[in-house]
Amino acid sequence: MPGVVALHRYRFGQDFSHDLFAGLSVAAVALPVSIAYAELAGLPPAIGLYASIGPLLAYALLGTSPQLVVNPDAASCAILAAAIAPMAAGDPALYLALASALTLFTGVLCVLASAFRLGALADFLSKPILVGFLNGIAISIFLGQIGKVLGFQITASRIIPKLIEIITKLPTTQMPTLLVGLFSVVVLVLVKRFLKTIPAALAVLVLSALLVGLMDLPAMGVAVLAPVPAGLPAPALPLVPLETIPKLLGSAAGLALVLFTSGTITSRSFASRGGYEVDVDQELVAYGAANIAASLTQGFVVTGADSRTAMAVTAGGRTQVTGLVAAATIAVVLLVFTGPLQFVPVAALGVVLIAAALSLLDIASLRQFWRMDQREFGLSLVTTAGVVALGSINGILFAVALAIMRFVKHTARPSVELLGEQKGLPGLHSIDRHGKASAIPGLVLFRFNAPLVFFNADHFKQRALAAVKASGGELRWFVIDAVPISDIDINGLAVLKDLQQQLQRQNIALIWAGRQSEFLNLIAQIGENTDGLDKLTYPTLRQAVNAYKAL
Repeated sequence: MPGVVALHRYRFGQDFSHDLFAGLSVAAVALPVSIAYAELAGLPPAIGLYASIGPLLAYALLGTSPQLVVNPDAASCAILAAAIAPMAAGDPALYLALASALTLFTGVLCVLASAFRLGALADFLSKPILVGFLNGIAISIFLGQIGKVLGFQITASRIIPKLIEIITKLPTTQMPTLLVGLFSVVVLVLVKRFLKTIPAALAVLVLSALLVGLMDLPAMGVAVLAPVPAGLPAPALPLVPLETIPKLLGSAAGLALVLFTSGTITSRSFASRGGYEVDVDQELVAYGAANIAASLTQGFVVTGADSRTAMAVTAGGRTQVTGLVAAATIAVVLLVFTGPLQFVPVAALGVVLIAAALSLLDIASLRQFWRMDQREFGLSLVTTAGVVALGSINGILFAVALAIMRFVKHTARPSVELLGEQKGLPGLHSIDRHGKASAIPGLVLFRFNAPLVFFNADHFKQRALAAVKASGGELRWFVIDAVPISDIDINGLAVLKDLQQQLQRQNIALIWAGRQSEFLNLIAQIGENTDGLDKLTYPTLRQAVNAYKAL
């Protein structure tokens, strides 16, 4: 428990005043946002507050980031709602139980993943795929909240049907609700622009609630939150029908991957700014414990929350005591200040969630992908299209499938480079990427940018023989740059031996440059004779080139 060690060494006199102020600031942001995300997940507002207490305590004990705040997250809430709504079939009690059970299974899977050291899964969804997925979720959230701002219900579950339903229902817009929504938008924009020290979401909820109370807007048809029961949540284990468990486990696996990946991106981002490191495998345990704590205290899925973490850092928070103060503050609100929450209009929550969706929409990264690699740009757009066409849950499977295909492409068909020299430029350079670089007569310098193993060995051989054929009849040495080849299996060795025999019949020497000791040790381990190999292997590519020129 890294947090226990940190708390044992806590410098109360130096840090507590900073953590106290930061914790109060985090609570000011978390209160309205958690209520809004509960609405997004299809849950009562109190559940959002419950989800902001237990998880903060669990992460404070088990997390490795002193700054990260775990809280409900827009993308996770949208995925949760899409997963359990069909199973609940309109039963509110079953819906609540399914949300809690899905959260529990997600937490348990995170802990199990840590036991198998699967923290590297955080790197599995590449940035283009994750950006595309979150962009699709952002579009889904945006369209899902439009009805709340316009005063009508949207029943469609997929993005395209939602858009069609919104257009057809526009004539039924409820004007008082629309005016409350526009008022909330104005408050949000003005506070963000002129009062940056005040949490904009909190200002929207407070001022819109005052407007509702003073003008008796519910009598005009403006929907407000249901009364929030006072008191802290009682610990409870979710009970769901046995037939729903397989579907819940499948959804939990996808949800665990997404919330851990996005949460880890947040924690690593703040860690790089703060000059410290996070342990991704321990973070899996911390996220798992946070979600288990959320489930057992009647909450729902949580992950590393960027907006609340940013507030903690901006307000001067130094340790996870910031999260403990925020949890205590929310608990006090639940005990004595739940009454005013019943005046909060649903339209204002819709505006807060639309703002959250727009913050998920990452256009800047798309521009960067276009400039750097248009294939990655296309991959990101395809992922977004997959979420739009298939929905949030199937969108996860689509994103994972794309990630697997991308991985296979990069490892089974890695890039191959032929190297040469360029006049006036030291070193050896790719002939394709350096227009003025040219091959050395009689010599092929072959670079294979991947391990040489069973799933790419034939590709290696084909590309090597193609390079031999393209070099003409004067080829004498075929030199393999071994530095990028980090591993060789039995298939790789068999292909090398076959390639050597084919080249030998053409009076071409196969030369190994780089990783000389590793290569000779590998040959010796499998019982092959290494006599004479010292003349065919060199420590570096440059030494091999110099040896050839000295012939």
